[in-house]
Amino acid sequence: MNFQRGRLREEPEINLIAMIDVLLVILIFLMITTTYSKFSGLEINLPTADAQQNKDQPNEINVVVTAAGEVLVNKTAVGGRDVEAIAAALKRVSGTGKEPVVIINADAKAAHQSVIDVMQAAQFAGLTHISFATQQAQR
Repeated sequence: MNFQRGRLREEPEINLIAMIDVLLVILIFLMITTTYSKFSGLEINLPTADAQQNKDQPNEINVVVTAAGEVLVNKTAVGGRDVEAIAAALKRVSGTGKEPVVIINADAKAAHQSVIDVMQAAQFAGLTHISFATQQAQR
């Protein structure tokens, strides 16, 4: 009810300019505080193997990397964990015949750096054929 007869009632209005200013300040704050990560690696999906292991490769070097980071070359422990010691052990067992295939059997909990060290050691030893051993996928 309007008890004041000569006066018109004012309609409420929303001030949009102040709301836009607040939203712009929030947007600027989010843009400044957001970190933009640049990934330097490749995005890959690791495969599971279902094929049977090929038994007819006579010239193989089996390298085992344990969860503790120890390296064994053809079931013989390597004296150290550094790349040079692993490369020397790979050169010893590679022989002079056909170029062998290095098969890396790494424990699932082994440090990634340990596997990279084995790959570098194979490169230093001149061995270019590297393979990774996998388990059968559980179904």
